[in-house]
Amino acid sequence: MATKESSAGKRDFRSGFVAIVGRPNAGKSTLVNRLVGQKIAIVTSKPQTTRNRIQGIVTKPQGQIVFIDTPGLHEADSVLGRQMMQEVAAALEGIDVLLLMVDASRMRPHADDLPLEKARQFRGKTILALNKVDRLPKPKLLPLIDAFRKAFEFAAILPVSALKGGGCEELLEEILKQLPEGEPYFPEDQLTDQPERFLAAEIIREKAIQVMYHEVPYALAVMVEKYEETPKLLRIEAVMNVERDSQKKILIGHKGEMLKRIGTEARKELETILGRKIYLGLFVKVAPGWRENPQKVRELDWRYQLEGLASELDDKE
Repeated sequence: MATKESSAGKRDFRSGFVAIVGRPNAGKSTLVNRLVGQKIAIVTSKPQTTRNRIQGIVTKPQGQIVFIDTPGLHEADSVLGRQMMQEVAAALEGIDVLLLMVDASRMRPHADDLPLEKARQFRGKTILALNKVDRLPKPKLLPLIDAFRKAFEFAAILPVSALKGGGCEELLEEILKQLPEGEPYFPEDQLTDQPERFLAAEIIREKAIQVMYHEVPYALAVMVEKYEETPKLLRIEAVMNVERDSQKKILIGHKGEMLKRIGTEARKELETILGRKIYLGLFVKVAPGWRENPQKVRELDWRYQLEGLASELDDKE
């Protein structure tokens, strides 16, 4: 792998930022995890799971790609939804390549206007990844490729399977071709810019979403209130915020069984990812109508939580 020292003198080393944009459930987070080689973004069958920009870093001998996973494109009907769409807009600022991702298995043989609108607004090179082609008969793939080719001048159109890995290496090669020459932005062994505290909150949210139903997943926000490392144990305490008492009861379950299940599954996965023993304490709190309250949306955003933590540490010093 290339390092800053070894790549600095290479003229052919390329590096840059690539935003992945598409509809909910297009497979953006699955692709990021696949390309990075480790889980850094949560994945569920529920749409609009990703709420923030998440960066995944892939370093190859010939270059470094910094992927930005974004929330799924949708018509925002809440304060939270509008913030998610602002995340998408912000992700397009300063990037080198735009990667549009489409669920080919759900597309009729025509182009999708909402992702295409983002491509038309972007002035750089755009690559189209037609995902889930393993679920699509080949005779149906060609008309879809043709429809997108006629709708927009892409730098490349590649069929991929983010879940199974098909076409992913070819996609990396194509992206590297489009990036400018330059030194890596991150050390070669770094896979994401997200802190472990954020990953813990996301894994907890993922496990809750997987066992919940109806409106509960979208009303859920997880806030890590304690993240304490000791020689023998990593101690994590998190609050799961929902909007109504009925949702709180669902999350806790009969005699706390649901909360215990969520905690056990989250703890086991975090121990695997972080490679250490973990104590995980979960609590459920009702924050009425938080998705429609700008102040509450801000309070439950992980970046502002980290800013507050940094301020606390500065005050202690």
